[in-house]
Amino acid sequence: MTSQEVRTQFLNFFKEKNHTIVPSAPMVMRDDPTLMFTNAGMNQFKEFFLGNSVPKSKRVTDTQKCLRVSGKHNDLEEVGKDTYHHTMFEMLGNWSFGDYFKKEAIQWAWELLTEVYKIDKDILYVSVFEGSDDDKLEMDQEAYDLWKAIVPEDRIIMGNKKDNFWEMGDQGPCGPCSEIHVDLRSKEEKAKVPGASLVNQDDPLVVEIWNLVFIQYNRKANGSLEDLPEKHIDTGMGFERLCMALQGVKSNYDTDVFTPLIREVETITGKKYGKNEETDIAIRVVADHIRAVSFAIADGQLPSNTGAGYVIRRILRRAIRYGFTFLDTKQPFIYRLVKVLSESMGKAFPELPKNHQLIENVIKEEENSFLSTLEQGLVLLDSVIASSKSKTIAGEKAFELYDTFGFPIDLTSLILEEKGYQLDVEGFEKALKAQKDRSRAASEVSKDDWTVLQQDSEQEFVGYDTLEAKVKLVKYRKVTSKKEGDQYQLVFNLTPFYAEGGGQVGDKGYLEAPNGDVVYIVDTKKENNEIVHFAEELPKDVSETFKAVVDKEERFYTACNHTATHLLHQALREILGTHVEQKGSSVHAKHLRFDFSHFSKMTSEELSAVENFVNARIEGQLPFEEHRNIPINQAMEQGAMALFGEKYGDTVRTVRFGQSIELCGGTHVKNTADIWHFKIVSEGAVAAGIRRIEAITSEAAKEFFFKNNQMLFEIKGLLNTSQDPVKAVASLQEENNALKKQVEQLLKDKAKGLKNDLIAELEEINGIRFLAKKVDLDAGGIKDLAFEMGGQVTNLFLLLAAENEGKAVLSCYISKELASNKGLNAGNIVRELGKHIQGGGGGQPFFATAGGKNPDGIPAALANAKEIVLATT
Repeated sequence: MTSQEVRTQFLNFFKEKNHTIVPSAPMVMRDDPTLMFTNAGMNQFKEFFLGNSVPKSKRVTDTQKCLRVSGKHNDLEEVGKDTYHHTMFEMLGNWSFGDYFKKEAIQWAWELLTEVYKIDKDILYVSVFEGSDDDKLEMDQEAYDLWKAIVPEDRIIMGNKKDNFWEMGDQGPCGPCSEIHVDLRSKEEKAKVPGASLVNQDDPLVVEIWNLVFIQYNRKANGSLEDLPEKHIDTGMGFERLCMALQGVKSNYDTDVFTPLIREVETITGKKYGKNEETDIAIRVVADHIRAVSFAIADGQLPSNTGAGYVIRRILRRAIRYGFTFLDTKQPFIYRLVKVLSESMGKAFPELPKNHQLIENVIKEEENSFLSTLEQGLVLLDSVIASSKSKTIAGEKAFELYDTFGFPIDLTSLILEEKGYQLDVEGFEKALKAQKDRSRAASEVSKDDWTVLQQDSEQEFVGYDTLEAKVKLVKYRKVTSKKEGDQYQLVFNLTPFYAEGGGQVGDKGYLEAPNGDVVYIVDTKKENNEIVHFAEELPKDVSETFKAVVDKEERFYTACNHTATHLLHQALREILGTHVEQKGSSVHAKHLRFDFSHFSKMTSEELSAVENFVNARIEGQLPFEEHRNIPINQAMEQGAMALFGEKYGDTVRTVRFGQSIELCGGTHVKNTADIWHFKIVSEGAVAAGIRRIEAITSEAAKEFFFKNNQMLFEIKGLLNTSQDPVKAVASLQEENNALKKQVEQLLKDKAKGLKNDLIAELEEINGIRFLAKKVDLDAGGIKDLAFEMGGQVTNLFLLLAAENEGKAVLSCYISKELASNKGLNAGNIVRELGKHIQGGGGGQPFFATAGGKNPDGIPAALANAKEIVLATT
């Protein structure tokens, strides 16, 4: 049975049980501040479990793309080392929102596994929650009795809280669960050790394939549990593990989910899978990680240095370094796997073939960049080794390479071992832990339970039509973080405040009590389908009716930029071509940012054309047209463009300005004339095939032109001309270039004369021609002088110092024969001498430089240099 057939049979089975098949949510979370990535199948249904929304169908089924590489669920370092952990994986699931419960979930799971998939009943084990003294919960007798009617009791295993009690997080819906495990060992292995003893013991062939979660409690902030008003079913089956069981293999990587990728790695690298453990681990890492990175890019998350982008970059770099170290790949190759992945999984996930070229380009660029980093790291590591007075390299030095330059610690350790050195692992771990502790402390957030004032109050957003409304507080809670301090999260029965989403920033404003007291709203976000308002204090009387007022000016300028973003999107598709697709946006009151697919730098003519296109529509005074709650199919038939990364329901809102029509939940101006003017301030690359435009409108554009005009007057004043300032500057540049050439020639003549004087001053010490002297040259002139002297004088040891702009420079030249025969190393020497000038530096054994902030230390450095030569035998 192919993996495609496995997936299809699962979905069809539950479709026949009256479940609605829903598409996988994006792997990258967009509007959930609690998660970076979808790490479980239930993530997209959180609002239903929390009771914040009513599902259209009480029974659904899907296959969900998941990623577990950060936070509580972090399998990254296990991936590749074993055969059943993954970064990106598929989770097959069926869900009940207040409909069926344990009986149906258990019976249908057993039916699917044993009757549809035909898995031998004798190789399956099930687990049941044994209870917990901590939570004063008894054993899940109901689940036990249901299983006992299906399987022998010796195949029912009692599980502890860690294995058999599932929780969404520190707070929120939770409940006991039953896991189904499969024993794939041979008959001989089973005869030696019973399978029951290996359940949840990390045996690669006795693995969990399905978890049936019975959500019936709510975990409060104080740790206590309360019953939920409705009971839910949340199941998750590991697709890759299921394929392993059904295809009769001993590893997830031997299934057709991975074998096409592994064969391609073998073809590219010439390495064979199954011959060597180190090679096998590397191939598994590459085959796994290409999936995670490709799906992330397809879902809109590019590698970067922060947040979710950093996680994706880290995954890709792990794959690159395993290829570099164990597969001998010194050129980019991982991007070549995208075609194979797209062909094997594109039918189930069409976003892969759709974004195939983009994914390839981004990965290739990242590979080139990191391979260059590895080369640089190797040079830096050689420098660390050369300067070490011990065979143990300090952990702090290794951490600096890791933290500052991105050089992998396992590669550092491997290289040190090959060179006869060892790493101070404890020192590295200490430095790493200190960094993590700082990061954790900075981002730590604690949340109280919600204080609920009104039950079953469905929130309404009225902010499209008004910026003021009378509101009642439905619930609130206190949130404490080191970054923001104490804040309060407030939820109202209705609100005019727009919550951050679709690239647009959340509204700010204030609440006014009947007595005139004011509480300021500093941000607005959406969490689990609720609009949450952030305030620095709590209203004195939470039972009052408040006047909620949005900051009118901020909203207007934000709306100007959002409407301009739509017009910009239209302009780019018109001028560059319909290949342009939005890949992200950020809309604030003062500026806008728009990321889009395009494979070359925009010319000045293209940028002018885009500006003119947008401004023509502003001057055209196009009216705002919207349609709310229309069927999504109808909107698409009308030509509406779906914005990238957004989650749409069955009904949507369309926004039109002339020929620009998009699905959008954001706020806009009533007429394009309100924008006044559109000005692009920058255009550049974000990643391979992704460009970014930053632009301004309205008051920000007025300020931009005013400042530029002011600068023009100032420039004219400095040039002392009433003529064309461009011609005046060009003339000044010509004159400056001529003068620079004269100065360069004078410096060369000066250095030439100085060279002869310095050669005459050379002193012979132990067969070394030595000179340490302060000169009046810049760093470039000193280098030229040193190499000229080195070309004329053998066995030369030269230290030249200079003071430039209050800083000290030391340059050390050592003839190559001295570096070789006497063991002298300019890099090590200048690093030591740099201490006198309160600086540091380095370089090659025959030439190196150091800079420092203490010119007064130059005489001591010169004297120290002579001591080094005198000590040389």
